[in-house]
Formats: sequence, C-alpha cells, structure tokens
Amino acid sequence: MVPRKGVDGVGLLLLAPAGLLLLLLFLAPVAFAFYLGLTNISLAGIHAQHYWFTGAANLRRLSQDNSFWHSLWLTAVFLFGSAVVGVTVVGLALAMLMQHAHVFWQRLAGALAILAWMLPPVTAALIWYAFSTTGGTLSLLFGGQADPLDDHPMLIVILANIWATAGFSMMVLGGGLRGISREVLEAARMENASRIQTFLFVTLPLMRRSLVTNLLLVTLIILANYALTYIMTAGGPNDATAILPIYAYQQGFTFSNLGYGALIGDVLVLIATGFAYLYVRAVRQG
Repeated sequence: MVPRKGVDGVGLLLLAPAGLLLLLLFLAPVAFAFYLGLTNISLAGIHAQHYWFTGAANLRRLSQDNSFWHSLWLTAVFLFGSAVVGVTVVGLALAMLMQHAHVFWQRLAGALAILAWMLPPVTAALIWYAFSTTGGTLSLLFGGQADPLDDHPMLIVILANIWATAGFSMMVLGGGLRGISREVLEAARMENASRIQTFLFVTLPLMRRSLVTNLLLVTLIILANYALTYIMTAGGPNDATAILPIYAYQQGFTFSNLGYGALIGDVLVLIATGFAYLYVRAVRQG
C-alpha cells in the first residue's frame, strides 16, 4: 500500500510568512477594492468620508455604460495588436536574429532591445511623443505638417508598446530557441525541408511552451503598464485610446467617482486573473 501523505507541518510553517505577506499586501487590498466598487465613495464631497454599500447600483451602471464597453473593446484591440501580433512577432524575429546573424548585429540588436525595455515608461512615452507628434521625426517623413499621434493614436500607442516590450519577448523566446536540439533541425534539413518549412513545422511546434508563456506574460505586463499610453495621449483624442486602465483612472480621479472607478479596476483584476490562470495551466501542461 502507498502511504497517505499528510499535511507537512514544517512546510506550512515555512510558507506562513510568505502567505501572511500575500494576505496583507495583495488579497486584503484586492478584497477591499472589490468592496469599494460596490459603494458610492467619491474623491471629494460628502461621500468622500461618509460612503456606504450600494449593492448592485454600480454594476447596473456598468452594464449600461457605453463608454465602458467602448473602452473594453479598445483594450482588446490594444492587447491584440501589442501582445499577440506585435511584441510576440518582433520578439521572435529579434531572437532569431540573435541566433543566426553576425555577432556584431547580435550584440547591437540585443543591446538596443534591452535598453528600450529597461527605460522607464515616462521616458519611453516622451520619446514616442516627440517622435510621432507634429514636427517629430515621423511627421517629417510626411512633409512636417502631419500629426500621426493625433491621426492614428491607437496605432502609434501600439507601436510604442511594441518598441518598449520587445526586448523582454526577445529574451524569453531566445531561451526557447536555444532549447531546440540541433539534431532535430539537422534531421529536417536532411529531409530536404526548406527554411520556411523547418520554421513552421519544426521550430514553432517545439517552441509552443515558450510562445504561450511569452504571450501571456507580455499581455499581463502591457495590461498593467498604462503609464506609457496615458502620458502619450491621456486616453484621447476623443477617447480613441481610453483603454480600461485609463477609463478607470478618469472615473476615479478626474470625475471623482472612486467607487465606480474601483469597479472598473475590479474588471481589470478579473481579466488579469484569467490570463494568469491560463499562464499557470500552460506552464503545467507544457
């Protein structure tokens, strides 16, 4: 008979400090934020100190808020363009360049990508604002009078996020590429497979775990980092880049609706939790 495994008292004791910190610094604030999302607390006025539980009032408001649904759609477009298409593709291209290019180009591409990733969001936002607004380098390519940031704000913000995050993706996917056995690639070449066929039918399937891990982590990073978007556009023009983090900030601190802003933030927590769950499942199944 296989002996039953009981509760490891020593293990629980060792985990207790970390569990306590998790409870105090994460679970308790998140639970309080969910409670605030169901109250009428405001930033100023009578409800700043004297607020109360309002039940499903904010939930009903959320379900009927066209601006919220528009912001949710913009968030989906923003994440898809930045994480799914942009950062993953550019990061994979940089990782492959690091594998096959001349050592000079390897070092140059790697240094620039990591430098862009390590820049503070404020610095990255100011660089891209100067680059894409009227009189910037991108504007000069169109005669100097164009304002790409105002004409195509979501596209510019997505490009800025790709530029700022591709270095992280390059490192994650580079590790996946290095984990592929050379014998497997040589066997594909012996079967007269072209470079494209080898990449599509050998390299990509073997990198599934790295690709899924990169995609989910990049999605969480981009979802949490709204500073770059806010500094560049503040959600404008005409709410064209008002993704959920910005809309939550506007409701809470611009319009003083802290309770409603907290509820929108709760939606973000649920979305991030869903992606985190997918990440854990992908890692376990990989």
